[in-house]
Amino acid sequence: MNISPKELALNQKLHNLLEGNLPEVTDLPAKLLSLLIENDEIKAIQDYANTVSITRLGFNDHGPVHMRKVCCNALKMLKILHETGMKTSLENEQGRYEDSVLAVMLASFLHDIGMTVGRQDHELYSGIMAYSIIDSLLSELLPGDDNLMRRVMIRSMALEGIIGHMGSRRIHSLEAGLILIADGCDMTKGRARIPLEIKKKSVVGDIHKYSANSIEKVRITKGSEKAIRIEVHMTADVGFFQVEEVLMQKILSSPAKELVELYAGIIGQDDLKRYL
Repeated sequence: MNISPKELALNQKLHNLLEGNLPEVTDLPAKLLSLLIENDEIKAIQDYANTVSITRLGFNDHGPVHMRKVCCNALKMLKILHETGMKTSLENEQGRYEDSVLAVMLASFLHDIGMTVGRQDHELYSGIMAYSIIDSLLSELLPGDDNLMRRVMIRSMALEGIIGHMGSRRIHSLEAGLILIADGCDMTKGRARIPLEIKKKSVVGDIHKYSANSIEKVRITKGSEKAIRIEVHMTADVGFFQVEEVLMQKILSSPAKELVELYAGIIGQDDLKRYL
């Protein structure tokens, strides 16, 4: 299995997040992470999703690096909310915090696999393709009839996160809302590098590539007035397209929208502009 240096670095970052920065969880999330990154079929599907996205369609990264970054973003936000004492949707439905962690990880790693089919309705194709994969992973992680309801809840939550990550369908859970925002936060210039190096005629997705290429850094930290603060630092004003037309729209479509502060600005110029 061919793994890029970026994937390896993100795998380690995810391990660190789970080991040191997510309190009050068992070793189940770490076990799931190993299952996800060692699964050859998941790796193959993620790689081909990237091939379709970049080579065939001319869009930016929708492959293994992107899906890992989304997982990092979602886990950071989940941790911040947990530390404030806020319960997740699954916790409010007699589930456990770690169940929310598992659902968010599954949704992050599988949300874009429908890009192997095409761009339009890819979130629905992702859900269809992910169902059996999720079922298999959870059966290995939480075997037995005693865990049946727990598997059903985690699987359902993961599928909501996958199907809802474009913001075009109504979602209701906090976990799915974090996936939606975490996806929008992966907008830094590295995501656009490969498409920009491929010489081809201008296509519909070009504005996303050039906008993403101007984004230098996205920071997710604890907020001052709201629980989560997201800062977008860019090198050119074309990056405001990505903030206003992608990230902000995803936040506004999220059940977690009231929990997020959003700031953006050009490095070395004005103070960060507050959007939310």
